[in-house]
Amino acid sequence: MTRQTTKHVFLSHGLESGPGGTKIQAMKTLAETLDNVQAHAIDHRSTKDPAVRLAQMQEAIANSGATPENTILAGSSMGGWVCAQASEQTEVLGCFLLAPALALPDYPQSSPRIQARHTQIIHGWHDDVVPVMPVIKLARQQALSILLLSDGHRLENSLDRVVEEFRQFLFRAGLTQTGTRQK
Repeated sequence: MTRQTTKHVFLSHGLESGPGGTKIQAMKTLAETLDNVQAHAIDHRSTKDPAVRLAQMQEAIANSGATPENTILAGSSMGGWVCAQASEQTEVLGCFLLAPALALPDYPQSSPRIQARHTQIIHGWHDDVVPVMPVIKLARQQALSILLLSDGHRLENSLDRVVEEFRQFLFRAGLTQTGTRQK
């Protein structure tokens, strides 16, 4: 019998949120139902500095023993920026971005080259924090999958859709649920 390699899902919250936020917890809960998956909700509340948050993500990945080919990054807003930046530095299995703070003129390195075998961006048409058009342009330039929803920056009216899209994304990346997982 072959032992399956553990996959790691790292979740990065937005600037004003936390690891207990609704979207992060919904995605973490979903990931934890899958076989051979460890989900990690990174706590970035100690800083608002994007570079420090990126370092926190990199440290969490290094300390987990995860390898890039078994790593999924998922983030919202500034957490999306963190995940995109981490994937630019090291190609990962997946990058799932919700209203990512990309293509913003006042953000450091705001247009990273996202390197992941599987990438999905979800953005709200009515986002008043991160404008949608520059993110569409970045997705087009890098040939990344993008789903636009009739929602705002927090995607609060689309939580069920976001979780379903995340489930399908994880399936496409090879993460499966073969039985009921015991906690």
